Amino acid sequence: MGWIGETVDSIKSLQIRQVLTQAVSLGMIVTSALIIWKALMCVTGSESPVVVVLSGSMEPGFKRGDILFLHMSKDPIRAGEIVVFNVDGREIPIVHRVIKVHERQDTGEVDVLTKGDNNYGDDRLLYAHGQLWLQRHHIMGRAVGFLPYVGWVTIIMTEKPIIKYILIGALGLLVITSKD
Repeated sequence: MGWIGETVDSIKSLQIRQVLTQAVSLGMIVTSALIIWKALMCVTGSESPVVVVLSGSMEPGFKRGDILFLHMSKDPIRAGEIVVFNVDGREIPIVHRVIKVHERQDTGEVDVLTKGDNNYGDDRLLYAHGQLWLQRHHIMGRAVGFLPYVGWVTIIMTEKPIIKYILIGALGLLVITSKD
């Protein structure tokens, strides 16, 4: 019968109480992950404290698949800093370097212009139509650290959804059939 037959027999022999216990355990794991994420948001001041670099626009500094850790403080943004920002009309945040800072004389607010290290020109073509600068509300955070290549897991699961579904199914099956 093999492994598949044993797994099917294991599922058939489950009691209601075991299934409920496994479901509660799975719910606790998911809830814990959400609590940790929300705590990171509060500590870092960023709506997304961890992001994955999705393109090669920041090479050689950051490569596709690197994970960046973000922090957003009240300190003014300076040229040379690497920021993650959202552009109106786009869902996916962008990781680029600040190349110019413009302080408005009337309000004292700071606007920034960004560019990918591996790109030829600045990012004005990426901004919303008619937008020349990013304002503070566009910026999600500053890069304060990174883990190389770890984000490839996210990229692969996004680009090949079948792998994500197989992995989720296998983990679900493992949770359901575990005897503990």
